[in-house]
Amino acid sequence: MALEEAGDDYTKDGTVDLRGNPVRRSQRGRWKACSFVVDNVGWGWGYGLPTFGLAISISVFLLGIPFSRHNLPMGSPFLKMAARVIVASFRKARAKMPHDHTRELPSLEYERKGTFPIQSTKSLRFLDKASLKTGITGQWNLCTTTEVEETKQMLNMLPVMCVTFVPSAMIAQINTLFVKQGTTLNARIIGNFSIPPASISAFVTVSLLVSIVLYDRVFVKIARKFTGNPRGITLLQRMGTGLIFHMLVMTVASFTERYRLKVAADHGLIHQTGVKLPLTIFVLLPQFVLMGMADAFLVVAKLEFFYDQAPESMKSLGTS
Repeated sequence: MALEEAGDDYTKDGTVDLRGNPVRRSQRGRWKACSFVVDNVGWGWGYGLPTFGLAISISVFLLGIPFSRHNLPMGSPFLKMAARVIVASFRKARAKMPHDHTRELPSLEYERKGTFPIQSTKSLRFLDKASLKTGITGQWNLCTTTEVEETKQMLNMLPVMCVTFVPSAMIAQINTLFVKQGTTLNARIIGNFSIPPASISAFVTVSLLVSIVLYDRVFVKIARKFTGNPRGITLLQRMGTGLIFHMLVMTVASFTERYRLKVAADHGLIHQTGVKLPLTIFVLLPQFVLMGMADAFLVVAKLEFFYDQAPESMKSLGTS
């Protein structure tokens, strides 16, 4: 009787796996497929298809180059400003700094370039010596006040950039640890239909899009009444809120993992491989949703902040 039931479980439509064995309906959600392999195809196809897509993208890019506008390279702004300013300031570290003996280009020169001069500020005053006139006019000995201030702007953003390193590393957990957790859980939705564990990361994108809309349409309008800020809250406050959400993500993920391990221990599946736990994959949903909300605050504010604070000639570098 058991053999008859096992025989009836085969699709009997010519469907085979990679080893040429007949496929069971119970293992494929009772779906039928004719004359092609439905078992796990393997990493070759997994990497091959994206490679093929990238090849098409590169081809389209190369075909579009003749129709694009090309700007002549102006050199590295980092080398022109930051490196030169730092070297020049160290070379004149012992020189006295008068207030009326610094170098600056005429306003017409900035108008010709489509930029504007920047007045000297009191932050990082030791860099001001890079614009001090001492009789030596080499480009690694004398810089303009605007170049000094642009360098200050970039250096002032470094602490904020360093703070965002940890959240950026946490984002990598979406496609690594979180997906690995999902592979051990029951991904069945209806009947025998199951979703790939990696597909649950789509909830991060959905949560991000919904959070951005709610932030712009609801939160900003309410916060603007209390703060008077057109943005509702400052960019740094928005980034700080995103950091708090990232802390919540890791806290929720920690409790979820403890619960997952407890379920595995209760059913004696700690050391079992390839066995699904009697726990739905949607138990991971809160940490994915919170990650999307965190990105709506931190990632968006980070891009706006670095673009807003970076010098005119380094906007693209600031956002990168």
